[in-house]
Order: sequence, then structure tokens, then C-alpha cells
Amino acid sequence: MFDKLEEITIAEQKISKPLAIELHADKEVLIQNGNRESKLLLLQGRPINEPVVQYGPFVMNTQSEIQQAMREYQQTQFGGWPWSTYEHVHPREKGRFARYPDGKEETRDM
Repeated sequence: MFDKLEEITIAEQKISKPLAIELHADKEVLIQNGNRESKLLLLQGRPINEPVVQYGPFVMNTQSEIQQAMREYQQTQFGGWPWSTYEHVHPREKGRFARYPDGKEETRDM
């Protein structure tokens, strides 16, 4: 947990709590850890040059798209639950499978 860390130093900036830091992929940076185990999540991506709106798990370009996605989820749960009860449990011996909207089913032996 981050709250148990003494601190991490990234490019001579002391970090003592969870924080997002922007680094440049074409520049070298020194990351120094204190004397405890640390976990860092490094992500890389290119700017999309579009507006980004996020609410819960939904990420869209506009607030109206977020609202539409929420309405669709509330109405259909993005495809709905195909089983007769919400407590449905598949038999363990069935193994892993995927069922597609067209009814096709794929299985995979573990």
C-alpha cells in the first residue's frame, strides 16, 4: 500500500502518496525507491486530440454520449443477461466458454 511507503523520488520530485505523473518516453528519468517494496503502473499512449469525458466505467467524447451510454446500460445492460435468473451458475464441469449474440458458443479446455 502506498500509505506505508516512505517515499519514491521520480526525477528529483518526492512522491509520498498516490499520484499521476507525466513522463516523456524520449527522456531518461531516474526513479529511486525508499527502503520498502513499491508498485508502479507505467502506461504509455499517444494523445488522441479529442475531448474525453469519464463517468464511472464510461469514457466518451461528450457528456451527452456518457448519458446515452448510461441509458443504454440501464435499459439493456449492454446485451442483457441471457439466463432465466440473476443467480445463474454454470456447472463446474462445463468449463470455460463464450456465448455470442447469434447463439454460437465457443469452449476451451483448461
